[in-house]
Amino acid sequence: MHYLIALGSNQRHPRFGLPRRVLAAAIDRLAGQDLTIAKASGMITSRPIGPSQRSYANAVAIIETNLLPPRLLERLKRIEAEFGRRRGQPWSRRVLDLDILMWSGGAFDSDTPALTVPHPLMRERSFVIGPAAEIAGDWQDPLTGLTIAQLHARHRRPKKRP
Repeated sequence: MHYLIALGSNQRHPRFGLPRRVLAAAIDRLAGQDLTIAKASGMITSRPIGPSQRSYANAVAIIETNLLPPRLLERLKRIEAEFGRRRGQPWSRRVLDLDILMWSGGAFDSDTPALTVPHPLMRERSFVIGPAAEIAGDWQDPLTGLTIAQLHARHRRPKKRP
């Protein structure tokens, strides 16, 4: 199975340093055991959402694994914890944030709001859609029927004035 994973960081790590280096280390950490990195986007800088004042480094990766979404989410949360992530503070500064955006199995809805695939806010976030379009432009959103490239084009379109 293939997954599209979003990576974000806006806080230094004592060992890896600045957020861009945190993302590079996280990509290396993802590549192991029963996960394989198929592709990784370039890194971009984005403005924070919510109360955080620090800019984010963002990237997207395609990984291959036999893990089903709930098991992959558990693995991603363990990796976040290894990097120092503390749960319970949405939109706060963080060393590492890993989210499942999409997977080759289509839509996945679990009993927990922590796991909905495709990610419910993916389409609204240009800092996710831009890097995703770089490596997975032909992936199709199972809910809208649009490709990542089409979603990205919508973000780049000038906003109409009222």
